[in-house]
Amino acid sequence: MKQHSKIKSRYFFPEKTIIVMMVIVSVIATTSAFKNKNDFTGDRATYDHINKDSIESVKAFMQVYKVLMSPRCMNCHPSGDAPLQGDDSHMHTMNVLRGIDGTGVYAVKCSKCHQPTNVSGLHTPPGNPKWQLPPANMKMVFQGKTPHQLALQIMNYNQNGHKNKKQLLEHARDTLVKSGWDMGEGRMPPPLSYDAFLTVWDTWIKKGGYSPK
Repeated sequence: MKQHSKIKSRYFFPEKTIIVMMVIVSVIATTSAFKNKNDFTGDRATYDHINKDSIESVKAFMQVYKVLMSPRCMNCHPSGDAPLQGDDSHMHTMNVLRGIDGTGVYAVKCSKCHQPTNVSGLHTPPGNPKWQLPPANMKMVFQGKTPHQLALQIMNYNQNGHKNKKQLLEHARDTLVKSGWDMGEGRMPPPLSYDAFLTVWDTWIKKGGYSPK
């Protein structure tokens, strides 16, 4: 009996150890899933209050889309490498090009005309300290995109400037984004107020960041 007990003990405890190890691995894997770079990494309070709703999310994005396709947003997110200009989104008259970092090329830099603040007067250059196009390696094209395509692009970490959902929420508060509602005299504002835009932007993302079909 003693010998039998020893044999049983020899194989029983290793089996328990294996089970414990499997549980630990499972916990680690589950924890890692919550740290996906497309989620609210580092902000558990925000993450825990997500209430996913595809219908509400898509409805909100359709309002977001109207703003992003307005000249105030699309002119700096063109399909080509030159910014667009005016309420009719015509080609920029100064023959400006994107450049590698989005600030222009050679002596023709965005900052030559676009100062930290708006220049006074009708149709004069609007300003912001960060004025530029998206960089060449992350062009973030809005022009010509359907709601489905644009939503997918914005939510794609590898196409949106490497931003997770928390950072996307913060991006809408950036001064360069906000300047779209203060472009100076003679320019049509976006179809929603800035506060209304923030509301639908936040709703779209917090409800799951869904893409219209």
